[in-house]
Amino acid sequence: MNEIISTVIIGIGVAFDFFGILGLIRLPDVYNRLQAATKSVTLGTWSILLGILIRYGFTGVGVKALLCIPLLFFASTVAAHALIRGSYIFGIKLWDKSVVDDYKDVWRGK
Repeated sequence: MNEIISTVIIGIGVAFDFFGILGLIRLPDVYNRLQAATKSVTLGTWSILLGILIRYGFTGVGVKALLCIPLLFFASTVAAHALIRGSYIFGIKLWDKSVVDDYKDVWRGK
């Protein structure tokens, strides 16, 4: 039973990772691409690691997978934030059809 559940969860994770790849290819600017990559790949990789934990239990492999989940969460969100902030400060333009630019007044003056 654990193998079936873990296979389904790993499959869901692979699907989310695939959608993250599609977002990197299809979305128009760096900000949308990073958002798609961060959200979907984080959730997808969490699912894969959770599936590995379910399949192998609390063995060496399962514990490593369990330890990687919070590490992945903090590392990917902080890295995406730093990349987006650096891109904005460096002056990379938003997509032409973007509706709101909340940081226009904050960062353009510096």
